[in-house]
Amino acid sequence: MELAIGIILGCCALGAGICMGIGAIGPGIGEGNAVSKACEAIGRQPESKGAVTSTMIMGCAISETTGIYALVIAILLIFVAPITMVNALKNAIGL
Repeated sequence: MELAIGIILGCCALGAGICMGIGAIGPGIGEGNAVSKACEAIGRQPESKGAVTSTMIMGCAISETTGIYALVIAILLIFVAPITMVNALKNAIGL
């Protein structure tokens, strides 16, 4: 019983870590690329700074939602899933 609970807790923690690892890499690369291209565009045409900046900020905000979704899933995996899984295990073995 204790081994099964340990496996459940370990897998939930591993899943949360993987979720945040992948969920943080995507927005980081995407936002870095967007800022890089925005700096290039402003360097080439300084008069379009306002339009480029507002579009870049909107794109960064949208791509950041992926990281926020990953954070929510990781929090659920850490705090909610272990309790649910352990209760399901106890019900399955009749405790």
